Amino acid sequence: MGLSSAGIGSGLDVTGIVSQLMSIEQRPLTALTTKQSDYKAKLSAFGSIQSGIASFQSTLKKLSDPKNLQTIKATVTDTNVLGTSGGAGAVPGDYSIEVTKLAQSQKLASAGQLNAQAVVGTGTLTFDFGTISGGTLGTDGKYSGSAFTSNGAGSKQVTIDSSNNTLNGIRDAINSASIGVTASVINDGGATPYRLALSNSQTGEASSMKISVSGDAALGNLLNHDPAGSQALTQTVAAQNAALKVDGLDISKPSNTFSDVVTGVTLTLKKTNAGSPTNLSVTRDTNAVKANVQEFVDGYNKLTGSLKSLTSYDMTSKKGAALYGDSSVRNMLGQLRGLVTGTITGGASSLTRLSDAGVSYQADGTLKLDATKLQTVIDTQFDQLPGLFAASGTSTDSQVSYVGSTAKTQSGSYAVSISQLATQGSQTGSGAANLDYSGGNNALQVSLDGLSANINLRDGSYASTNELLSDLQTRINGNSTFTQAGSAVSISADASGVLSLLSNRFGSNSSITLGGTAASLLLGGAGSTTTGLALTGQINGAAATSLGQTLTGASGNAAEGLKVSVSNGSTGSRGNVQYSQGFAYQLDQLASSFLGENGMISMRTDGINSALKRLDSDRLNLEAKLGRIQKQYQDQFTKLDTTMSSMNSTSSYLTGQLTALANNTTN
Repeated sequence: MGLSSAGIGSGLDVTGIVSQLMSIEQRPLTALTTKQSDYKAKLSAFGSIQSGIASFQSTLKKLSDPKNLQTIKATVTDTNVLGTSGGAGAVPGDYSIEVTKLAQSQKLASAGQLNAQAVVGTGTLTFDFGTISGGTLGTDGKYSGSAFTSNGAGSKQVTIDSSNNTLNGIRDAINSASIGVTASVINDGGATPYRLALSNSQTGEASSMKISVSGDAALGNLLNHDPAGSQALTQTVAAQNAALKVDGLDISKPSNTFSDVVTGVTLTLKKTNAGSPTNLSVTRDTNAVKANVQEFVDGYNKLTGSLKSLTSYDMTSKKGAALYGDSSVRNMLGQLRGLVTGTITGGASSLTRLSDAGVSYQADGTLKLDATKLQTVIDTQFDQLPGLFAASGTSTDSQVSYVGSTAKTQSGSYAVSISQLATQGSQTGSGAANLDYSGGNNALQVSLDGLSANINLRDGSYASTNELLSDLQTRINGNSTFTQAGSAVSISADASGVLSLLSNRFGSNSSITLGGTAASLLLGGAGSTTTGLALTGQINGAAATSLGQTLTGASGNAAEGLKVSVSNGSTGSRGNVQYSQGFAYQLDQLASSFLGENGMISMRTDGINSALKRLDSDRLNLEAKLGRIQKQYQDQFTKLDTTMSSMNSTSSYLTGQLTALANNTTN
């Protein structure tokens, strides 16, 4: 029978011997573990670099937007009267502002009903929006002798059927239709207390409502409302434009918030201050610009400091950091340094080096901001800052403007020449428009910018040419086929009543054609049609592609992706567009290349992860091998222990026999 525990029989320390032998056998595993730890440290370091670059990139994107380099601060003396916010393009100055009226939306109320749940009737409500002019407004809230002119934005319809034909149902149907009108039912406490109240969400004089009802008489008697005719509703609040004076100049606006009075400044009117003007001061927000540039400097220093730390070598400990000697990180540092010490080309800005704006490169590889020098640039070359940091373009022709670019657009000065300006499609009548469309002559087929829709004019007569063209424009522009595509028409009439229709689009896809029984009546005959012409021209000597009034540089050309808008002017040479890629833009592109799918970080981390997978596989194989070796040692020394135990037993037996033999001999 064998021994149950190694070393019991012979005294041999099998466990200790196997343990010592295995400590030698495990040296490759220890080395593998060390290598795994090194790779994991590198992987963690690259994760830190990736995070640092992403953080720096968020700062770069701020400076890549020209608006963040031309920040304007608008302050007002009385903030109870006026709210302000500054933007790009504002001109510093002081303005006296006096608000005499606030813009407001029209509100209407129906006659009282005994029960809000009682059936009113079914039909279709057609809402049109426009301006009420002339006549008088009576104390009963109704107009007499007035005219209504549609604003041309299009009419909206609400269907009232058996599921919503009560006062409450009509309210819910209007609100669900999302037509820009809010309805509510109000109890005024009278004998017939329930009244439908309508409020337009749009403010301004051109947002007054006209409501036409087709259907049951009871529904029409409740809601038919024509400011120029019969009015079932009572006006409780009139649509009104905001009225103000800016430095004594009278201004009228349909909204209380607007940004086209003082360039680059958004104004929000809060209350009137007639007779007590408040002061608006527009200044350059130098603190914001300085903060953005300082953030850029700090972000660069933090990133490059991290890169240097991760590749450093400690002379005291004689040990390198996780990425010591890594060529990819050294390459990244080199590219960053080369970019910030370089020069901007293209000519969009007179500032071409970071040092021109007070950002200097130091001997230790960091950037430093000279706030005084930056302030001087802000004071004297404020409009040049965007070109130093952002992708920016300028044009020598006032009617040619830089719109945008792509990553493929190269910095440079590019000549622009135009062979054909973009035009709009149109149709003009050959005679005065008829005003009578009764007897089934109101059907109209409209083809606009390649899309078609059928509409019907009013089955009857129009009081004037202006009323006709206003209604026609409303019906076309309100058609969902056209509104969804962003197409619309502008309609005008000459002194003889001849209509002219003009598409709002430019280019070869721009067209407008009327057909159907009403067309010849509207056009006074066949009329004449002109299809829009596409903008054609060259950028940097190569034929550019066009869309509307925009040209885009050709593929493969240095100006590829450069977009310029040509609003008007002549054909032929139209000067040059200078395009520059500022430092923040270039650094942002560089950061994206580092972080990209095929960038240096991705390539290095992919390589490290592959190495770790191989090491994991090697580790499993090595651990399995060591397990087999340990079992082999255990078996061998257990057998040795057993053999030695047996030999010891034999030795003891023989010794005993010899001793007994000696004793017998003596006796």
